Amino acid sequence: MQRRQFLTSVAAATALHAHPGFAQARPPAGPVKILVGFSAGGGTDILARIIANRLNQLWAIPVIVENRPGAAGLIAAAEAARAAPDGQTLMMGHINALGIAPALNPRLGFSPERDFSAIALVGQTPQVLVASPKASATMQGLLAALKQRPGEVSFGSSGTGSAQHLALALFEQTAAVSALHIPYKGASNVMTDLLGGQIDYAFEGMTTAAPFIKGGKVHAVAQTGVKRAKAFAEIPTVAEQGYSGFNASIWFGLVGPARMPADLVARINADVNRILAMPEVVAKLEEFGAEDGGGTPQRFDAFMRDERAKWARLIQARGIRVEG
Repeated sequence: MQRRQFLTSVAAATALHAHPGFAQARPPAGPVKILVGFSAGGGTDILARIIANRLNQLWAIPVIVENRPGAAGLIAAAEAARAAPDGQTLMMGHINALGIAPALNPRLGFSPERDFSAIALVGQTPQVLVASPKASATMQGLLAALKQRPGEVSFGSSGTGSAQHLALALFEQTAAVSALHIPYKGASNVMTDLLGGQIDYAFEGMTTAAPFIKGGKVHAVAQTGVKRAKAFAEIPTVAEQGYSGFNASIWFGLVGPARMPADLVARINADVNRILAMPEVVAKLEEFGAEDGGGTPQRFDAFMRDERAKWARLIQARGIRVEG
């Protein structure tokens, strides 16, 4: 706990000195809404509400979460991009809309590079490679099956071009194997068929997979972050099982419309870092495997640029396309 508090305190201190005028900057003038591109109860929504509740307390103004589900987060992103740059409309950004979608759909209706102000990275959550009760629960067994039956071992995902699909594509590229990708319309359908043995494996978000892993209903083969999430320290990473550098995490971060005043961005960033350093918030985020958040707006902006470039290379190399 001491190390965790030290690291988050460093992140907060970094934000405090990121902009010399932050102390004089006021928070947004009126009620603030944080848009979420997914339904209530999902990982993005949960993290947004954690941040919103604490900002409400710090600013003494209403800070509410508004869900705009649909199109893998693109509906919320388009609305946030069109909002006035006064800090009263923010968005809990997600890897789908701000990291993956630009390479899949050049006609988004907004530009992730030009239409948003990066505020703060809130957290990165590993995905988990989970096996059905009928499939091998080890990396060695999985690799053996993929080599014995190339293109036949089935992997479900939440849809073509989803973070889960791209984790599979990255795994295929890195391990030089070929699997059968089966896209679904959502994570719940994936888990239903995984439990029933209709599919063999899936890469799934930690918040979705955790109850099934803890309940012993599916087997966890590996997690996809660069290091083991504290909440699942017993699950090895893909990287430590022979594929150094493998990373297919899902990430979340607060953004606003472009052209927000720099001092306002710095003030919100400092307050988000202050929240991320609160011990109860750190503990809550770790329950969902969300770690490594915080830092300056510049850090988050550079992180998103790197992510877009990484996934664009993979999408092009694997020839991934979304229908329609």
